[in-house]
Amino acid sequence: MILKKSLLLLLLNLPLLASVENLHLDRALHMLKENNLELKISRFNEQMKAYEAKAAEGQNYGKLDLSLTGMRSNDAGNVFGFKLQSREATFGDFGFAEFDMTGATNPLPVAPNALNYPGARNYYQTKISYMLPLYTGGKLTEYGRITKAMQAMSKYDTQKLLNEKIFQTKKAFYDISLIQNYIYNLSKIIKNIKHLEEIIQNMEKEGYAKEIDALEVQARLAEAQSMYNQAKLNKDLAYQFLSFLLNTEVKSIHKVNEMASMPKVHMNDVENNNLDIQKAKLGLKVTQMAVEVEKANYLPTVGAFGEYASADNTLWNEFTQKDSYTVGVQAKWNLFNGGVDHANLEKAKVNYLKVQDQLALAKSGIALKVKKLQTEILSKNANVKSYRKQLQFARKVYENYSSRYKEGITSITDVLIKQSKELEILLKLLTVKNERNTKIFELNSIINAGENI
Repeated sequence: MILKKSLLLLLLNLPLLASVENLHLDRALHMLKENNLELKISRFNEQMKAYEAKAAEGQNYGKLDLSLTGMRSNDAGNVFGFKLQSREATFGDFGFAEFDMTGATNPLPVAPNALNYPGARNYYQTKISYMLPLYTGGKLTEYGRITKAMQAMSKYDTQKLLNEKIFQTKKAFYDISLIQNYIYNLSKIIKNIKHLEEIIQNMEKEGYAKEIDALEVQARLAEAQSMYNQAKLNKDLAYQFLSFLLNTEVKSIHKVNEMASMPKVHMNDVENNNLDIQKAKLGLKVTQMAVEVEKANYLPTVGAFGEYASADNTLWNEFTQKDSYTVGVQAKWNLFNGGVDHANLEKAKVNYLKVQDQLALAKSGIALKVKKLQTEILSKNANVKSYRKQLQFARKVYENYSSRYKEGITSITDVLIKQSKELEILLKLLTVKNERNTKIFELNSIINAGENI
């Protein structure tokens, strides 16, 4: 994981802030909250959810529109309608000028040319319209509550991401400290091997050692130096990952204790603070709101509307003399839609029951995970104590065999075997320390013991 993150940083060539040295963990956590790019993205998601909640709330206040229409037409219906809306229609527009007013002929069959073939006319209308939902069966209210709940959910997501990044930052600090310890011990082992090599060279001159002894020590020295170089590369990778997390180049850190402190755990606090449980509780509330939304489909909806407009063949000509208004109320109630509303309501109820069980499962699952981690940490504590004693013993044994080799009592192979055993136990000790720290940081994330966003 560390290698992948570091390679991602190098490939993207992300610009980092000014480099820091001797960085303390507390300062790193502060920088994490300020500079981490993933946290910044998550905060943007929070802002988007907040605007979605405002948009849902705005539905309660209706909609006010201003429209300006401009047209030209010679269509008989349009032209006559245009004149009516601008209050300029005359009897002449009906073709009365073409009627035989003497009564000598029947005027009814006459097709008035003025009505059927009017001249083209311009039409300009300015209109303000307002629509307001008066009653929706509670649907808009529930939609508003749901969007606010989703906004709160996004905050939980950000906090969970912060806990994950705190976990990674602390682990990087402790990993670097452990690697530095490993490098320090490897350097001591390399120094001992070189000292042993000098002893063999002196003994070989006096005829007390063979050439194969020197070759065997040189091979072991090459192996130890290879492990030393690999450890330094791992430390560089750990620094690159830490730099990626903080979006700042970190050149060195203030070394931390290799053993992270065990947090105090109270199950009541776990249930109240764990983010997965809090998200499940909020999700249950959202599903209850969704049930209420489906119930609203059985209720009528009532809306009010109003319009104010003015129209003429010249834009804004005699605006108040040719204005008009329309107001009204509309009620709508669906009586039958093939059982769709019933099916959706039952589906929402089943989803509510499902989320109830998911919440119960989350509570029991988190409790089990906490107990499992506590047990594993206690087991790692016991392993650390055991490996410390084994390492102390292995070092004494190596010193003893090294002295015995000088006296010609034992072979160089036996000495190197004992040194390999010392190195093996050292690796096991550092590995179990790393595993213990990982478990502790994971436990801190579960009980939400990290800092707030």
